[in-house]
Amino acid sequence: MSRTVAVIGGGYGGASVAKALQSEADVVLIDPRDAFVNAAASLRALTRPDWAASMFFPFETLLTEGGRVVRDRAVSVDPRGVTLASGGRVDADYLVLATGSSYAYPAKPGSDTVDEALDDLRRTHKELREAGRVLILGAGPVGLELAGEIKEVWPDKRITVADPAAELLPGFRPEVVEDLRRQLDGLGIDLRLGTALAAPPSTGPGEAGAFTVTTAGGEQIAADIWFRAFGVSTNSGYLADGGLTTPTPQGRVPVTEFLNVKGHDHVYAVGDITDVAEAKMAGWAMRHAEVVVQNIKAQLNGDRPTATYEPLPFPMMLLPLGTRGGVGQLPSPDGPSVASPAMVAEYKGTDLFTGRFIEQFGPTA
Repeated sequence: MSRTVAVIGGGYGGASVAKALQSEADVVLIDPRDAFVNAAASLRALTRPDWAASMFFPFETLLTEGGRVVRDRAVSVDPRGVTLASGGRVDADYLVLATGSSYAYPAKPGSDTVDEALDDLRRTHKELREAGRVLILGAGPVGLELAGEIKEVWPDKRITVADPAAELLPGFRPEVVEDLRRQLDGLGIDLRLGTALAAPPSTGPGEAGAFTVTTAGGEQIAADIWFRAFGVSTNSGYLADGGLTTPTPQGRVPVTEFLNVKGHDHVYAVGDITDVAEAKMAGWAMRHAEVVVQNIKAQLNGDRPTATYEPLPFPMMLLPLGTRGGVGQLPSPDGPSVASPAMVAEYKGTDLFTGRFIEQFGPTA
């Protein structure tokens, strides 16, 4: 009996599934990029280009036991396999949808090759280095983390973070929000909630050039460069033909508690593409991967899958502000617990998970 597992997407969840199953089945990992991207490190890569190469890990070092990587893009999926942009096809006994989501650069690279992504980061770093005033649109974790990374390298830059939302980190414990406000104030970051722009900046995001924007309330904000830190889109266009399932209006895939795509007991989904009611975070994608690996292993052994996934009833987060500061909310037996800045630095801020991926892929070049 054939034992081919096609994993579509080599991000946090897909890479974890592929590595864990490579000794159990014929794994085919499909991704248009030439390397895994630790997107958690993208914002630091912008401010410290000499460190930027540390966020990329070649796929070839992931699959060392016979699995193979197909550098291509999926354009259609049906219950028996994947049709590729090149015109090729990968037939499979099990499918794992792990294509994640897209986000505005620099939070996620806009290029599929490491060399092009590094060129983009160096170019934008040069633009940012010359700018004295920075405007960040979006006061979610990405926008605030970007502000913290900039302040750590250039403490004298004036940073304004604006967001139409009236509340900071809704759903998180008050102590977390209060500590975040205190640290932002200490860094001199000007946080403006309830602030929408009457018109977008006259320059493109990440491009240096002095400009002034007017808010819907009539205030003016002057800056020399701006960044977009909002707008997630699910990477599920290859499902648009309905050959496998019908995505939700948000482009996500309906899944069961076993993380099967509904209606298909041999097709799974992990990460941002799932309709699981939780924040779309790398940590959850890797937890999804653990469930899917257990279930596919059971099926390969002729057993019934039993591993299930249940999201936490409260949000979790690690939000570093540079290498030493930040806030977090973590699970505990008694519910959500507050993480100190030292804990945030230890778990994420110091290396942005680089050590974890060195263990998974091997050292970067």
